[in-house]
Amino acid sequence: MTSDLSLKSGKLFLVPTPIGNLGDITLRAIDVLKQVDVILAEDTRHTLKLLSHLEISKPLESFHQHNEHRKVDWVIERIQGGETFAYCSDAGTPGISDPGYLLAKACRENELDLECLPGASAVFPALVGSGIPCDRFAFEGFLPVKKGRQKRLDALAEEERTVIFYESPHRLLKSVKQIMDVIGDDRLICVAKELTKIHEQYIVGKGSDILDKLAKATIKGEFAIVVEGKKK
Repeated sequence: MTSDLSLKSGKLFLVPTPIGNLGDITLRAIDVLKQVDVILAEDTRHTLKLLSHLEISKPLESFHQHNEHRKVDWVIERIQGGETFAYCSDAGTPGISDPGYLLAKACRENELDLECLPGASAVFPALVGSGIPCDRFAFEGFLPVKKGRQKRLDALAEEERTVIFYESPHRLLKSVKQIMDVIGDDRLICVAKELTKIHEQYIVGKGSDILDKLAKATIKGEFAIVVEGKKK
């Protein structure tokens, strides 16, 4: 069943988009994108490619980390005026290590209608596909590049839950080495690469094994790191 937005006004939809495989867009997400008045995009060029693939033509407005504080009031005023908006980050669920939180916060503060659609995210495929316990876990997003990085890593030493990080290619080896320095070499680590894409790969093992495998690999693409919790 599709959503009928024709009788609704003044609403924001947070719309997850594929993290790689375009087949992961949901029917509901397509329906919402077709019906809203305006689509907000982290990168209009990126979102335009998805919309073209879906044969959807809608007004596009940029909304990203460099203009969100300046633009959020404009969006809220237009929603208050009765327009419907969808927000898409470049990949995955908006607000999860992507812009979107500020919009959601502003809508709640102004008591505006907000709906977050379920959909693509790298967190759960990385977690479940790792084979590492997933009954209790913590998502940490991207590690700080400098300030606060060591403090965040040190917390891993006593963390009993599985922990998931996102990481960029040029910091991947450094991060795995630093994680191993903190937790030792007796916990499992999984590096999940290019999830949902043609070169998807899960590298699972102790830290030293992971480093050996990564040293022989071409490190490109998007990565998630899953770290087993401290054993009781």
